[in-house]
Amino acid sequence: MKVAFIARTTLHTVPGGDTVQVVQTARQLNNLGVEVDILLSKDEINYSEYDLLHFFNLVRPADILHHSKISKKPFVISTILCTYGDYYKYNRNGLGAIFTHLPADGVEYLKTVARWVLGKDHLSSLDYLWKGQRKSIIEILNRADVILPNSESELKRVEDTYPNNARHMIITNGINPEKFPYDASRKKDDNMVICVARIEGRKNQLNLIRALNNTHFNLVIIGAPAPNQGDYYQQCRDEAADNVGFADRIPHEELINYLQRAKVHVLPSWFETTGLSSIEATVMHCNIVITDKGDTRDYFGNDAIYCEPGSTESILRAVVQASKAPFNEALLSRILENYTWKQAAQQTLKAYQTAT
Repeated sequence: MKVAFIARTTLHTVPGGDTVQVVQTARQLNNLGVEVDILLSKDEINYSEYDLLHFFNLVRPADILHHSKISKKPFVISTILCTYGDYYKYNRNGLGAIFTHLPADGVEYLKTVARWVLGKDHLSSLDYLWKGQRKSIIEILNRADVILPNSESELKRVEDTYPNNARHMIITNGINPEKFPYDASRKKDDNMVICVARIEGRKNQLNLIRALNNTHFNLVIIGAPAPNQGDYYQQCRDEAADNVGFADRIPHEELINYLQRAKVHVLPSWFETTGLSSIEATVMHCNIVITDKGDTRDYFGNDAIYCEPGSTESILRAVVQASKAPFNEALLSRILENYTWKQAAQQTLKAYQTAT
């Protein structure tokens, strides 16, 4: 079987959780005998080479509309239906003041058109301009052979938001355990807290900084600013006290060193489908602080410490609790047993077999 992975144009230039999902799933499918090419939505594609198309990111339906229609090939969609949650509700500066009064589909439509007009992204389907975000998504869901959400919670959100008749199969997100070799001989620093994520409003680093400023914790923000989030990044830098540091995007070996030393990993997001960095931090024996905004409870259950993203007091309280708590071995066992990229690839192959 030969499959074309078709992802957003900025998959590699602006990496995110979907970049990890695409690359790791492709690698593990290759190990199972499936030939996978990772392509970008702007590419000219010889569809005749492929048995199946696999799309990513339901919130970018223009790409899927274009390639699925002209290829006439079976296709599946990893929905990765991420929203901004309550971010715009509580952050009304700039565009937030406008987006507060628009439905989520309207916001995504404006963002898509703006990226195209400004030359920052490719628009594959002109049909999208008159169909709009919502109608485009419902159309591709009803034409898809199988949709592949990453959790039951995400599936429910897709079905509640966009009525459709698509078949589905849950594909877990995961980790390659061998890439995160924990060294039990090295002692954790109870005062070291890290946050590994692209720096943007949805990830909520600013409130994390405000929560831990001038405390005994050493907070390290690891990640590069997202496109169009330069002002947010600068505000984070401006408000950070002396106990807060920034590491930008760093090589994997350096990231492992931070994860090895940190007692706590915090991802105080306004919304997460999974929070891949939290899974990775667990394998490195960090205690996890997250929010329940999105699908995180499907992965972490009651084995993480939860905080409210809009409350600096709640974030600080959760970090203090995590810094004093023993490591949660039950969470580690569950992740290693259920959430690896090898398992995700096996599940994906089953979905392909039902689609073709």
